[in-house]
Amino acid sequence: MHGEPELMRQVRSRLWLAILRRRAPLWGLALLPWLALLAWPPALLAALAGIGVWAVWLAIDLALLRARLTGRWTHWLDAAVPALEDSSALLAETAGGAPSSIALLQRRRLLARLLSVLGADDYRRVARGAVPVLPLQLLPLLVSAAAAVAAIWALLHQPGAAGAAGVKAGAPAGVTAPDLVMRVTPPAYTGVAPFEASPRDITVPQYSAVSWCLKEPAKAADVTIELGDGRTLKSGAACASWHAGESLFWRARPAGGQAGVRYNVHVVADQAPQISILAPKELTQTLAAAAGGVDLAVAARDDHAIVSASLHLTLARGNGENIRFSDREMPLPQSPDPKVRNWNKRWSLAELGMEPGDDLYFFVRATDNDPEHPHTTQSPTYTLRLPGPEAEDLDASAQPTLVKPENLRSQRQVIIDTEQLVADLKAHPKMAAATLRERSESIATDEAHLRLRYGQFLGEESSLFGNEHHHDEHESGHEHSGGAEHDMIAEFGHSHDQAENATLFDAATKAILRRALMAMWDAEKSLRAIAPDGALPSEYKALNAIKQLQQADRIYLHRAAFVPPALKEEKRMSGDMAGALSYKREQDGPGETVPAGLRDLVQALAADTPLPALWSAQARELIAAHIRNDEQRIAAQKAVQDVADGCLSCRAALRAWLRGAIADAPVLLQATPQTDSKFDQAWRAGRAP
Repeated sequence: MHGEPELMRQVRSRLWLAILRRRAPLWGLALLPWLALLAWPPALLAALAGIGVWAVWLAIDLALLRARLTGRWTHWLDAAVPALEDSSALLAETAGGAPSSIALLQRRRLLARLLSVLGADDYRRVARGAVPVLPLQLLPLLVSAAAAVAAIWALLHQPGAAGAAGVKAGAPAGVTAPDLVMRVTPPAYTGVAPFEASPRDITVPQYSAVSWCLKEPAKAADVTIELGDGRTLKSGAACASWHAGESLFWRARPAGGQAGVRYNVHVVADQAPQISILAPKELTQTLAAAAGGVDLAVAARDDHAIVSASLHLTLARGNGENIRFSDREMPLPQSPDPKVRNWNKRWSLAELGMEPGDDLYFFVRATDNDPEHPHTTQSPTYTLRLPGPEAEDLDASAQPTLVKPENLRSQRQVIIDTEQLVADLKAHPKMAAATLRERSESIATDEAHLRLRYGQFLGEESSLFGNEHHHDEHESGHEHSGGAEHDMIAEFGHSHDQAENATLFDAATKAILRRALMAMWDAEKSLRAIAPDGALPSEYKALNAIKQLQQADRIYLHRAAFVPPALKEEKRMSGDMAGALSYKREQDGPGETVPAGLRDLVQALAADTPLPALWSAQARELIAAHIRNDEQRIAAQKAVQDVADGCLSCRAALRAWLRGAIADAPVLLQATPQTDSKFDQAWRAGRAP
């Protein structure tokens, strides 16, 4: 049949592409480690050698796959595509004698249905069966990864190779340091054992003693240890020592040689204890009147150990100006783990000493075991409130400065009168309308007086008894007078205060006052509409708001008074003023946002001009004062050292660090621009001799 060989070539080509796609991930993963090594200059030769070996393996694998495809592609089709009826062998070109008529007939049938039967999914299924993922086939991948790791290890441990990797691009290359050993002695309270290490990046606890010692001091020359903060230490017969206060880097410079690799010393700061109050959940908890006790649960944790933890309780009793406070301190019991103090107890009110109407304030204070720099953490103050019996007049005062007139009714009395009126209405449904109106409006007038009294604390104008002036009165005043002078006073002289600005109460107190006034307004409206039933809910809302205002008169604050410095007994009555500083602070004058020396340094770095004298000390001082992140501070200190070593391309990085570390800098913090226009050139040319 015409075109049969071309059709067979298409089938085999598509099958070959499916096999290549199936095998490609294995080739890519085997090549990946060597491509990664190309980014490391010392490993360039090793990476090229690995890529060469990978190419040879790729060629061999391709040849093997091609041979398998040539010999077994018909068997793969029969196994994967049942529609070919196990007759794919007839599709291959036969060598030798002519096929039988039945074979030719079957071949024509297969060729007719071949393109409709074989799809993309069939080729992928054939490829999965032809190239399975076996553990033996993953061996080249494992060998490639192991060879790459071995090459990296060999290069890192080869003398002189590690130094080139540690030098920043653009910075002068260094040489390896002589045989040094680092000895770290952490503080005893951390419980971390001392250890030794070869020069490398290490992590140490804060306040550890770090020493650099020569392995053979008699045979090696002295070595200078250069720290990232600008200090230098000598290591020779005696070790060079440093007290680890903050993270930095270091490098060794042999006598008469170049500096070596830079290594980082990360300092883990001692953390303050963490305190959690598990019960009660809220900062202020009101206990039920019949409560027999209360649960207190506390948890404290530290990274090393907690040396002391205590519960501080303050009991407040009384009201008004007759409030008494009593303090107690109770240590929290220790636990098997010195890092944790967990404590949970059910307290009875008798143990706490609480009576109805009392408030109990408590907080937890914990201190860690650092003997020289102890950290103390104090939790927020929690409040337990045990309500007392209701008094006869619950709204006697919203604030201590209010004075209650004798004939001013209380909110509780307004509620009693309203309830009595409602009860009388139920007992006498046919009460006279005039009597009902008189009693309801009388209660409404008492509510209005009470509302005006509380309203003055939000800036509302009132004169409690009979002299209230409202907006309707002002409108009637315009009608009666008709004079221009009265109109001007009414328009410009009567400006009501705003509620937010008339008083100095806090936002929470103002919100409670507004809620009480709104409830009083609703109650008065219902009473004047002769509907006492609808006034009761609003009256109770006003009463609840007033009770909250009453409770606000008891305020407990921690002591925050000024504590003057202790006097030295040996200097008393001696007249010696040396070292006796005044505790009064002088007012600071206007300071310069950016020091002139720092501005000159930034401009010199931008213009590639010679740097000012002592520029490195000034740059390191700024970095230490304004960059708190360890990684960023180390990177900035490395930029200072690179510039000091003569790296011109590193100036841009240092300038960026300095500009980023300056807080509240003006907009112009760069080199002053210089223009060279044609007019300036002509002017200079005209004045030239």
